[in-house]
Amino acid sequence: MRRTPLTLAVSAALVAGTTLGLAPAAQAAEAGETAGTGIRFVDIAGEGGTVLKANVVTPAGSTDTTRHPLIVLPTSWAMPQIEYLAQAKKLADSGYIVVSYNSRGFWQSGGEIETAGPKDIADASKVIDWALANTGADPAHIGMAGVSYGAGISLLAAAHDPRIKAVAALSGWADLIESIYSGRTQHLQAAALLGGAGYLTGRPGPELQQILGDFLSSNLDKEEDMIAWGRKRSPAEQLDRINANGAAIMLGNAWGDTIFPPNQYASFFEKLTGPKRLEFRPGDHATAEATGLFGLPNDTWTSAHRWFDRYLKGVDNGIDREQPVQLKSRSANGYEGYADWKSVHANQRKFDLGGTQRVWANIDSGANGGITLLTNALDQFLRTPPVVSVPLLPRAFAGVWQSERYDTPQRVRGTVKVHTTVSSTKESGTLVAYLYDVGPLGVGKLVGNAPYTFHDRTPGKPFGVDLELFSTAYDVPAGHRLALVVDTVDPLYIEHNPTGAQLTFSSPSADPSYVSVPLRKE
Repeated sequence: MRRTPLTLAVSAALVAGTTLGLAPAAQAAEAGETAGTGIRFVDIAGEGGTVLKANVVTPAGSTDTTRHPLIVLPTSWAMPQIEYLAQAKKLADSGYIVVSYNSRGFWQSGGEIETAGPKDIADASKVIDWALANTGADPAHIGMAGVSYGAGISLLAAAHDPRIKAVAALSGWADLIESIYSGRTQHLQAAALLGGAGYLTGRPGPELQQILGDFLSSNLDKEEDMIAWGRKRSPAEQLDRINANGAAIMLGNAWGDTIFPPNQYASFFEKLTGPKRLEFRPGDHATAEATGLFGLPNDTWTSAHRWFDRYLKGVDNGIDREQPVQLKSRSANGYEGYADWKSVHANQRKFDLGGTQRVWANIDSGANGGITLLTNALDQFLRTPPVVSVPLLPRAFAGVWQSERYDTPQRVRGTVKVHTTVSSTKESGTLVAYLYDVGPLGVGKLVGNAPYTFHDRTPGKPFGVDLELFSTAYDVPAGHRLALVVDTVDPLYIEHNPTGAQLTFSSPSADPSYVSVPLRKE
């Protein structure tokens, strides 16, 4: 099987490297203790009495009778309890009591991995109970935050515990199905990486083992069970409760997050009715927050601190008067503010996908979305997205359509949409769409991509496909053009193309095919 050895090796390197990398955070926290910040390592009884390993960081000179706002930080997937110590010290230095705990099933915490299930949500409330009983935490000013897994648990806890007044959910998910099963296509590297890291650092429960096995083996007989499992763990499914409780929600993510792509966060943000903020930056999963875990300056964590200061302390720092959607382009420095996510898409420009193109399935054309965690991190720091030579792409295995050459820069912002008509020689199939910025020499830099899988189609009968690429912010230089490339194989995803299948893309006069590109208004 192509997934297991590579994935486990990558998982081991990821977990080991990140864990070792957090040593400076622990050292910083230890140094903070000598300067007066109090740090304790404690055991907290979670749901059902399960022991959760935790640490408590308190402001210098505080006592159990001195009231301070409380922030609870559940750890990320596969991460040890020292993950947030550098940020916890910063928060404690500014007057917060911070309790960080190892999520159940991981490392020294008891229980099994529930993947943000009911026991994980109950654990969050138990940790709040413990903090109120054993520290000077103020019951009227409680927040939660976390990266990745901690973000998902924080949002779900806000739906169930009205004591939570503010949340900073960083590199998390709102819709678990749309995150790793978008376009009805399994995100292979993302799921295998999470599964491998879970086995290496924790104890997956039987339900997770079953779901992961069915997912990676493409057991479509269990698809409804997998979707129901994911929905139970999706904050988007508990939107009414989150809105009713009224917590102030800050969402932060990276454009290139290959585990929890940004689209599902943006959709969730639009439906929140309380105080809210959405920030998107370059990077991959959790890379936008990573430097902050070492105590280094970090925009995401700075925003999170400001968010808590405003909604837990009542500090008039102006964050509530800023445009609630803040975007940083992959191509330029600085942030752009928008009134809402809809405003990002106010200006649309289309180019046609004319003619008929036919491709053979099961062969990788050379167009692909890269490697989970690595490719988009390189784009974040070095601005080097995946590239292909568009003229050299084999047309037998890839459909290619290009726009005209643009006289002015095209500042792509938001979600590119593709509409086309497809027919297949088989009843099932997978296609992957890529948008490229193509320069004068034909070199294409990846702007965005997304997969799409179909089943139970009548061979030879055309059907419409509407596909949203993963949202992005990218500036196409003047003199360049955009190209849409469609093929059938990408290492990021599990494909469902039967042997010998062919896909035909057409543009009927009654229903023309096109790409719709959202552009920033100048």
